[in-house]
Amino acid sequence: MNGLLTLQEFYASILNKGTLEQFSHLSKMSHFNVFKRGQIQCARITELHRTDFHKISLIVGDGIVHFEDSKVPVSGKTLIFYHGNVPHVWEPVSEDQQGYFCLFNSHFIDTYLLDTLFRDTPLMNTAMTPVYPLTDEQATLFEFIFEQIHDEMDGNYVKKYEVIAHYLHILLHQANKLCFQNVREDKKPAASVLLTTLFMEMLERQFPIDSSDQSLALKKPSDFAEKLDIHVNHLNRSIKEVTGRSTTEIISSRLANEAKALLRHTDNSVAEIAYTLGFEHPSNFNSFFKKQTQLTPKSFRDVN
Repeated sequence: MNGLLTLQEFYASILNKGTLEQFSHLSKMSHFNVFKRGQIQCARITELHRTDFHKISLIVGDGIVHFEDSKVPVSGKTLIFYHGNVPHVWEPVSEDQQGYFCLFNSHFIDTYLLDTLFRDTPLMNTAMTPVYPLTDEQATLFEFIFEQIHDEMDGNYVKKYEVIAHYLHILLHQANKLCFQNVREDKKPAASVLLTTLFMEMLERQFPIDSSDQSLALKKPSDFAEKLDIHVNHLNRSIKEVTGRSTTEIISSRLANEAKALLRHTDNSVAEIAYTLGFEHPSNFNSFFKKQTQLTPKSFRDVN
């Protein structure tokens, strides 16, 4: 594993279905697939990794989902959204692992999913939790949706992917209901939640950084406040109220995660990465990175 799991590697290495060359076409076409978790044998992945596709899992079983800076114990029936750019790995705890998972790439999103809906879901909006423990009633609904998707995939209807996209829209809407239900239970003011969601979406849309020619436009709380046409103090209060973290902490954490990804997965120099992330001088980036990770950028790259 090199830190990025591609669709080709998923089929060739993880499912042992063939060679990488046989699946090279997947990077150029719209792709969707769904699997029953208890009926396939996957090669075990033990390291945090990103993917070039998105994944939704309905877990029936116990385990731990690891993200870049957290781990979440999972027990019973749980819905999990895996953002392709967020490093993650699933660690099973119970021997019996049932449920479903589906995966799809950006070409499928562009072809079949409404961009506005897609961006306001746990798949893309990192302000929304990616892990949802389910009641039996909620689990029954999501099991039904996945069963319908699975049946469509097995069928030969010429427009089955359009049908699947409709089921996915329903799934995403139901997930949003869970998210907003949690917000109401937490009694967070609706205006603060909305403002936090807008901020997190603006922050996330700047990533991933695919070229050293790119440079972040929004780096400080005041940059976001100006774009949102509000006072920075109002933004800071709302973010703290909803997340329990400061605006600067959230921006710094996301910058650090992107810096780690660039150090792991590109050959860009530390100086190039520093300028790309909006630092005026590499020494400033070094100080920032060491404060966030307790390692210098060079030390981090050497051990990763």
